[in-house]
Amino acid sequence: MRDTVERNVLDAKAIEDLREQERDWEATEVAQFLQKQAERKPGFLTLGDFPVKRTYTAADLVETPIEDIGLPGRYPFTRGPYPTMYRSRNWTMRQIAGFGTGEDTNKRFKFLISQGQTGISTDFDMPTLMGYDSDHPMSEGEVGREGVAIDTLADMEALFEGIDLEQISVSMTINPSAWILLAMYVVLAQQRGYDLHKLSGTIQADILKEYMAQKEYIFPIEPSVRIVRDCITYCAKKMKRYNPINISGYHISEAGSSPLQEAAFTLANLIVYVEEVLKTGMQVDEFAPRLAFFFVCQADFFEEIAKFRALRRCYAKLMRERFGAKNPESMRLRFHCQTAAASLTKPQYMVNVMRTTLQALAAVLGGCQSLHTNGYDEAFAIPTEDAMRLALRTQQVIAEESNVTQTTDPLGGSYYVEALTTDYEKRIFEILKDVDERGGTIKLIKEGWFQQQVADFAYETALRKQSGEKPVIGVNTMVDDTPDPKIETHPYDQTTAERQVARTQRVRRERDAATFDRLMQQLLVVAKDESQNIMPITIELVRAGATMGDIIETLKTLWGTYRETPVY
Repeated sequence: MRDTVERNVLDAKAIEDLREQERDWEATEVAQFLQKQAERKPGFLTLGDFPVKRTYTAADLVETPIEDIGLPGRYPFTRGPYPTMYRSRNWTMRQIAGFGTGEDTNKRFKFLISQGQTGISTDFDMPTLMGYDSDHPMSEGEVGREGVAIDTLADMEALFEGIDLEQISVSMTINPSAWILLAMYVVLAQQRGYDLHKLSGTIQADILKEYMAQKEYIFPIEPSVRIVRDCITYCAKKMKRYNPINISGYHISEAGSSPLQEAAFTLANLIVYVEEVLKTGMQVDEFAPRLAFFFVCQADFFEEIAKFRALRRCYAKLMRERFGAKNPESMRLRFHCQTAAASLTKPQYMVNVMRTTLQALAAVLGGCQSLHTNGYDEAFAIPTEDAMRLALRTQQVIAEESNVTQTTDPLGGSYYVEALTTDYEKRIFEILKDVDERGGTIKLIKEGWFQQQVADFAYETALRKQSGEKPVIGVNTMVDDTPDPKIETHPYDQTTAERQVARTQRVRRERDAATFDRLMQQLLVVAKDESQNIMPITIELVRAGATMGDIIETLKTLWGTYRETPVY
């Protein structure tokens, strides 16, 4: 990003001396040892295909200006967004939950809170994600099955009954229909007399990664990005502590991307959102402090830590150098992390506990602000209470027993971690430059470029697993003929759809038809005028008893739906 040469950790003579020592070590100790015992393979790579040297020294930091390592809480925030990090408070322990109706998930929330969880994270069923009411034909068989069903404000009231939303932060993992749930959340808070500026949490609302990876989209790209813009501008003015978007690399990774692609593609999406909000006339420092991120923590321990540190550095430089941010709060990348669901296995499923523990530790050492640890049974179904308790206890052991929280960025200064952090930064900016030169993120999504990159890496990974080059314990190595203990999985309540549909239909019967019709016509007027914000009319609609399906189906008449061009 910079044209000037800045100070490095060592001077030229010291660097050359170290390199000479390394050459001598390779020619003597290493060469002699290799004659006795060869290394396991000719070359070593991270999970993301970064070459790994035999050892690292301070000479490997020659491309890292000392200013880029810096101090925690100081630009470019490589070592953490805050100066004291977990010495002041631990990360938010935010185990995700969502199944059945609002009442069902509410019970799980209260169970997790009673076990020491410090934040709420909500999963929604597929009909809710795609904007279908529970009684729509497309919803049959899916209502509340893999997430909670939310059609109306009444469902939101049931979901958060007895939970003080001013005292606990709430994350909602939803994208194409996210703004409608945000509207329901606002109305619920207003009904309870809350100060909107005291609410904390986030909706995910990152629609671009849906076109890239997860494929949960409804409308074409342009109106979908407009809705994201409207969420950001609304919250910047009305909900000062709330994160209106959680720009997500997690789902890009789960679709099969490399860690590098996860990082770079997420920042490519960030650029689009920032540019769209700036077009409204809002200044970057008015909204950037509440932008938040969501990343996975995969299996390669040191690579993931370096990835998180590089992301903070890249984000800080983007916000200051590309967008002119002046407020340090606009340059602090804050992220939620989830351990990698795609790494979980059904064979020898208790090994998933070890996988999750190591991934959670890497997330903490990488400086996450909140964390979800997967249950050992998530390869089978929605996690049971027992699995969620153990997953939460995993975080609590790291926080309370391991002492890794006593110093900020304890791996800062590691020759390997610092070198890999700089390699990541360099490669991220190379990808962002390539995206710009090819015409930008939206153009490349439409052309299938991002999708092709992810598919290629996913295919290569599948081949490596098949050949055994990428070991997976219990699947392609250490396979044990001893049957695993019988596992109790979370049951699906067959009454869910009946209970959910009954409430939705009751809301429709009891709402004022004239008010509803008037507001729906106003929705179309607002949607046609891109200069208007869609949030206020959506808030009035859900207050008046509109269902999510009512709003989505009406907007489909104006915007249509998106159909992806297949990439082979």
